Amino acid sequence: MCVAVAVLVAGTVWLCASSAGFMGGPYGGYRVQDVDVNKLWTTAGSNGWRASSAPRSYWPPPPAETNGYLRVRCNGGLNQQRSAICNAVVAARIMNATLVLPELDTNSFWRDKSGFPGIYDVPHFLKTLKHDVHIVTSLPGIMSKGKTKKLKAHKIVPPRDTPLSWYTTLALEEMKKYGAIYLTPFSHRLAEDIDDPELQRLRCRVNYHALRFKPHIMKISNEIVNKLRSEGHFMSIHLRFEMDMLAFAGCIDIFTPEEQKILIEYREKNFAKKILVYRDRRIIGKCPLTPEEVGLILRAIGFDNSTRIYLASGEIFGGDRFMSPFRAMFPRLDNHSSVGPEKLEENTRGLAGSAVDYMVCLLSDIFMPTYDGPSNFANNLMGHRLYYGFRTTITPNRKALAPIFMDREEGHVTGFEDRVRLVMFNTHFGGPHKRIHPESFYTNSWPECFCHMNPMNPSDKCPSDDPHDVLGGQLQNEEIEDVDLKTTDNIESTTQIEETMI
Repeated sequence: MCVAVAVLVAGTVWLCASSAGFMGGPYGGYRVQDVDVNKLWTTAGSNGWRASSAPRSYWPPPPAETNGYLRVRCNGGLNQQRSAICNAVVAARIMNATLVLPELDTNSFWRDKSGFPGIYDVPHFLKTLKHDVHIVTSLPGIMSKGKTKKLKAHKIVPPRDTPLSWYTTLALEEMKKYGAIYLTPFSHRLAEDIDDPELQRLRCRVNYHALRFKPHIMKISNEIVNKLRSEGHFMSIHLRFEMDMLAFAGCIDIFTPEEQKILIEYREKNFAKKILVYRDRRIIGKCPLTPEEVGLILRAIGFDNSTRIYLASGEIFGGDRFMSPFRAMFPRLDNHSSVGPEKLEENTRGLAGSAVDYMVCLLSDIFMPTYDGPSNFANNLMGHRLYYGFRTTITPNRKALAPIFMDREEGHVTGFEDRVRLVMFNTHFGGPHKRIHPESFYTNSWPECFCHMNPMNPSDKCPSDDPHDVLGGQLQNEEIEDVDLKTTDNIESTTQIEETMI
């Protein structure tokens, strides 16, 4: 369990540069035309950067008295919920609110009612953020007509991607009026672009330090990683080829009439009406890669059939018809059902199963997402791997690959692998790089949550290794100052003593 715990518990890990064999591009990303595939098993080059979410300016502890209670319901899958929790902490901080332990959506898809305490380590969460916000596990009781009743929170539907100002004005006014507010739904309800590096670093402290899975999830994840790594390196792939994603993307032409009917019905029931043309969607990179396409990409890069692969995915739509070509190219496939304990099978579709997949993918030597769209499991994972030592990530450019695969389907196979390699090697492999819209902050928190060990810019200088050392030191200094001030109130101070205090 020590490996998994080290990932999420360590304050801020010094990250080692291992860029041998790679050429660093602007911002430390890779811009290469030829890569020794064996070197992809190592971490990407750091160019002197390391992760750091510790404050770099004065960060006072939350006041003893707050303006009220903030309750939120985090909807969506694991990635959306993690992002929403980070946003809730930021909102509580800027509103000077007491945060009620966030609620996790228990919708029909997840079939999971375990909630926050069933997935995350609550004591660790509270301890890690004690210098940032006040957090309680539930709303307090209030006296009414001689009886104790639970405080009722006023429900508000926050706008999507709303700015900080909404929280410090309208939401804060409602909080002061009712004593507590309930924001639901809370997925994507705070703008990602915040012009305050310290608040962005707070998001990173929540995401990469405070949100630690429960011990049993960490233990299972570590057991799986040990099994996979017992025979050498392994790669993890988030194979996003499930019914909900295919219906959302509108990529249905490759399926049978019966399967197309299922996808159309699912789309009409769950998504807004929109005319989607398969070829148009594919040419702009909006269709998830098929399992066969994933295999062809890996083979073109240079991976052979001895490569061990862990698949993080739900039920593959179309079943074995789509998986067989991939399995023929890469037979050493595993998932948490094949290498995990039997007890996990009870919750393979729930949050616990997703959490185990998340940890195994985080700890894998290489990670490859096949569909990194908004509100996606892969987004947060790519950001976490970047923060956790620039671990190698292979990110296919679906838009650039689409015409290559379409030519192949029409029989034009000459130079196919060369064309794929040209696309795949013209990218970064998990190194530090500039965030460019529409890339999410949760996918790439550089430079806000990183510092440089030999900076040219003083603002990039690394603070203490551990964010808690920085915050704890500030709190201790304030306590010393308070004691000194109280002492001077009770003593006839001379000018010399006053000058010393100042």
